[in-house]
Amino acid sequence: MSTEEGLLKGVRVIDLTRILAGPYCTMMLGDLGADIIKIEAPGHGDDTRHWGPPFTESGEAAYFLCVNRNKRSLTLNLKSEGGLEILKDLIRQGDVLVENFKAGTLSRWGLDYETLQKISPGLIYCTVTGYGYTGPYSARPGYDFIVQAMGGFMSITGPEEGDPHRAGVAIADISAGMFAASAVLAALYARERTGEGQRIDMALLDSQIALLTYAASNYFVSGEIPARHGNAHPNIVPYQSFKARDQQFAFAAGNDSQWEKFCHAVERSQWVQDKRFSTNAARIQNRDLLVTKLNELFGTRNAADWMALCEQIGLPSGPINTIDNVFENVQVQARKMRVTAQHSKDGVMPLLNSPLCIPTAPVSIRRAPPTLGGHTEEILDELLGLDKARVSALRQQGVL
Repeated sequence: MSTEEGLLKGVRVIDLTRILAGPYCTMMLGDLGADIIKIEAPGHGDDTRHWGPPFTESGEAAYFLCVNRNKRSLTLNLKSEGGLEILKDLIRQGDVLVENFKAGTLSRWGLDYETLQKISPGLIYCTVTGYGYTGPYSARPGYDFIVQAMGGFMSITGPEEGDPHRAGVAIADISAGMFAASAVLAALYARERTGEGQRIDMALLDSQIALLTYAASNYFVSGEIPARHGNAHPNIVPYQSFKARDQQFAFAAGNDSQWEKFCHAVERSQWVQDKRFSTNAARIQNRDLLVTKLNELFGTRNAADWMALCEQIGLPSGPINTIDNVFENVQVQARKMRVTAQHSKDGVMPLLNSPLCIPTAPVSIRRAPPTLGGHTEEILDELLGLDKARVSALRQQGVL
């Protein structure tokens, strides 16, 4: 576990988020060196602490562990006056507040942006909700699966003749967290120049729709509703999985030059001259015929043989790995995408690493995900000067 402090050293984030989208945002900021103070309800904490199995030997949920590294946990009863006062004192010493309660919840607690800006003028206040703070759906709760359905993502995901599918991970939540982190970083940069805070309104639905990218652009330009293509690409052929003699693998010829190189390598030079296949536009028009021919070709050899050939001629291809295969891959190991950290109860704990590679200021895993309230006394002493006796009294009062 590295002791590098990161580019955001000195930035303090008050983290009122739970589940996935908000915690992903604050984890990214923590990976970059920010001090993340995760506020959790006493006795329960983040809902994902209970989402399992699987659980570690000490009872920590794997789901919670995936997005809560590099954070400190403080329990605080926000339904009590004492809890709200402590939170406001922490906010005064914070740079960023991130929350993902339903729209309007913090306003009812007297924690809206306008109020908090008066006690902390430079505060960056980021909300992450299902549908944002404006529009007719603003009061609705938002879940990733519902947003994937409403936002069109499921309509273009899955087999061509089958049912719409959700992505294998919560892509709307994760993308909202990434976009929120980007917005916070921009706001921090702007504050360096202006001294002013910012209000950030991030919505899961907006974030997922932003990911439609070329699917949305195809619709805008052609007026045709995008369809599902399974593992195939709507704008590039061939660009999908194929069945070799022993198993499937992924293959892509991203342009006509790559296609021509492939055809010559597999002794199908006639395909280069064939007007049905000579250009990408033609290959899209004749997709079914070409895919049939390629499946016949790929079925004559094992997947490893085809991937070796692609490697030799400089074409993209790869195996369709299961998760265990992913972490056995030499490239993944070289990039250190699986790391370990010392957990206070479970000892050495395997974790995903951050993909942010900044050689001049390395991103580091400084802390394993925290136990519930594991840093309460430390934070209240460090930031508010509360001694053990005062903390004990607050516990008895139900504030902590």
